Amino acid sequence: MLASTYPRWQHDHEPSFVHELARRLTRWFEVVVICPHAKGAKPREILDGVRVERYRYGWDGLETLVNDGGIVTNLRRAPWKWLLVPGFVVMQWLVARREIRGDVVVHAHWILTPGFVARMLRAPFVVTSHGADLFALRGRVPMALKRFVLARSQATTVVSHAMQDDAASLLNGRKAIVSPMGVDLHERFVPGDGVSREPGQILFVGRLVEKKGVEVLLRAMPLVLQRIPAATLTIVGFGPLEASLKAECTELGLDDVVTFVGAETQTGLVKYYQSASVFAAPFRAASSGDQEGLGLVLVEALGCGCPVVASDIPAVRDVASDMPGMRVVVPEDPRALADGLVDLLSEETSEAWVPDRARLVERFDWDAVAARYAELLLSARSKEIQK
Repeated sequence: MLASTYPRWQHDHEPSFVHELARRLTRWFEVVVICPHAKGAKPREILDGVRVERYRYGWDGLETLVNDGGIVTNLRRAPWKWLLVPGFVVMQWLVARREIRGDVVVHAHWILTPGFVARMLRAPFVVTSHGADLFALRGRVPMALKRFVLARSQATTVVSHAMQDDAASLLNGRKAIVSPMGVDLHERFVPGDGVSREPGQILFVGRLVEKKGVEVLLRAMPLVLQRIPAATLTIVGFGPLEASLKAECTELGLDDVVTFVGAETQTGLVKYYQSASVFAAPFRAASSGDQEGLGLVLVEALGCGCPVVASDIPAVRDVASDMPGMRVVVPEDPRALADGLVDLLSEETSEAWVPDRARLVERFDWDAVAARYAELLLSARSKEIQK
């Protein structure tokens, strides 16, 4: 398994969905993850039964291409980091080539750069796009590289139906398979027994980057407070926009209403989902073209019994379609967002809402997701053997 974003250590706050899939695939495979090194991480370790090989691509203090925002965001914030990209790719390829022996199938997460590395290896491979790699980096050279990668993949998956059309334009007539990442809906993201929800508490969880739309949520808060004076907002997450968002809070007079919690582990998130009255997901398209690929935070919130207000963007529709407790609103419209939040904060609505956990489990629980990916990877390997 090739990845760019991966936990640096146990209970890291960096996105963990690739690791969650990897550790469940050990039921079918011996899983080796090849991912970039970061300060404080071990060069190699066994993590939940997965052998993790972290390759060096720079000196200490320079290995900053991935963490705290993702590759696309970091390149836009600091263009000098393009100098790290060649080493990032070459070193992943060298380590991956060492592991390509015997009966192997490669699963590359993100088209660029792990997908490019997979394309250069002599092994069957599957590519999974998570959103930013598909929606952003749309210049002539990146688009040509994407087509080059996907032309040789045994299969290409995307995490939502919203991504299918963009993927189809790169696949020369082939279809991308919609196969989302998962959420632990059996043990972790469950309603809290005996946990009461805080009246008026609004929750946001996610990276503090443009496509998450947190600034829209902040502008909606004064409108919410006009009708629900006791409302509060808790923001769990980190990212490059943190300082500017805090400054906007001060400008809007919300310092006593909004709490920035910072980064939190997957385990630590549960208490916030279980105690909030409503979850806000004000997603929007970023100026780079990047947008949300799926938004598993919606599933995490719903799994914990927390109703959700989300922007009506294509990726959200995979979760929101006929889902009780979901409200979709016009993107980038603070008033529409405020109306949705007030609606779900009302006592009548909250008491009437019952989550459809069976539907969530069928589509998004990790056991079902891992089984689908195992079948796909085994099929990709079989096709290559038949050749």
